[in-house]
Amino acid sequence: MARLRDPVNGCPWDVKQTFETIAPYTLEEVYEVLDAIERRDMADLRDELGDLLLQVVFHARMAEEAGNFDFEAIAGAIADKLERRHPHVFKGQPITTEAELHQTWAEKKQAEKRAKQGADESILGDVPPALPALMFATKLQERAAGVGFDWPDMNGPLAKIEEELQELKAEIKSGNKAKITEEIGDLLFSICNLSRHLKLSPELSLKSSSNKFKNRFQYIEKETKNNNENLKSKSLDEFEELWQKAKKKA
Repeated sequence: MARLRDPVNGCPWDVKQTFETIAPYTLEEVYEVLDAIERRDMADLRDELGDLLLQVVFHARMAEEAGNFDFEAIAGAIADKLERRHPHVFKGQPITTEAELHQTWAEKKQAEKRAKQGADESILGDVPPALPALMFATKLQERAAGVGFDWPDMNGPLAKIEEELQELKAEIKSGNKAKITEEIGDLLFSICNLSRHLKLSPELSLKSSSNKFKNRFQYIEKETKNNNENLKSKSLDEFEELWQKAKKKA
C-alpha cells in the first residue's frame, strides 16, 4: 500500500484517494463478506475478508501519512481493548453467568467512553447513526436495556407490536402521511425489540424473508416465460396460483 500511495511511482488512483472516498468501498466490502457468510462459501469468504483487510490497510496507510497512527497501532489498540473487556480471561476475574458477562462488557465500554475527551456522555452517544436502520434500532435498545430500561420478557414487545399496529391502522384511515410514516417506524422499532428479546437479528430475519420472496418470484417469472406468457398480462388470481406453487418449490 505504501508503494501504491507513493506520490511519484505509485498508482494515480490510489494516490488521490481520501478517507471519505474510500469509505463507500469499505462499506461495500463488509456487505460482500456478509453475503459470502450467508452463502456459506468459504473460498469466497476468504477472498472477501482479504478485500476487507485491504480497506483497513488503506485507511491505516493514509493515517500514517498524516502522522496520526499506523497499522501496528490499530492492532495494538484492539488487542488492549480485548484484554480490558475480558478480565475473566486475561485477569482471572470470575464470571458465573452470561448476564454478568454482558454487564461487565457494558461497564468497560462506558468507562472507555468516559475516558475519551469530548465524548458524548449519553449511553446512546456511541451508537453510529450510519448503521442500517434495523441495526441502529437494535443497538439503541441494547444500550438502554443495559441500564435496566427494558421489558422483563418478550410479552412486553409483543403487546407493544399490537398497540403500534392499531395506531398505524388508525393513521391510515386519517390519511396523514407524516403520521403513517411515524407509526410504521414505531411498529418496526417494536419488532426489533421483540427480535432482541428472542436473541434474533431483525436484519438477518428480513434478509432471509427478502431472499425467500426473491426465489419465489423468480419461480413465477420462470414459469411464465416457459409458457410464453407475459407477467403484466396475469391476473391476481393467476399470480396467487403460481405463488402457491412457488411456496412448495422454494
